[in-house]
Amino acid sequence: MADQLTSDSPPRFAHESEAELARILDFYGVAWRYEPDVFPISWNADGAVIESFAPDFYLPEIDLYVELTTLKQSLVRKKNRKLRHLRQLYPEIRVKLFYARDFRALMVKYGRTGFLADLVAANGNGNGNGAAKVAGAAADEGAVATTAP
Repeated sequence: MADQLTSDSPPRFAHESEAELARILDFYGVAWRYEPDVFPISWNADGAVIESFAPDFYLPEIDLYVELTTLKQSLVRKKNRKLRHLRQLYPEIRVKLFYARDFRALMVKYGRTGFLADLVAANGNGNGNGAAKVAGAAADEGAVATTAP
């Protein structure tokens, strides 16, 4: 794997979409670290941290954190709120939030529609028309399936 934390063992990803993004980054030789930093964003009256934000990936070559929201879209509002707090407290930190539509577009671009269909089916996202969403995304992007990552 590309530039990870110092651990010899691969990270334990919270979701398969994170593992897939790591495979794509590895394929293209992009250095990354998985959840290397935790940013406190809220404290109680005693100064103890009560809320924090730990972006999924850090890309050191471009000094950018990446957070995926593909696991549960119902958590998007909470992540957006946390990201707003992070940006207020740490304006020098760059974070890109990937929504489900961004991740779908990425999978389509790299010919990973099969993975995407499996992911949609496994998570029970949508109303049973996961294949239609994937096909629609592919049509929107004018995708051609490839065997990359």
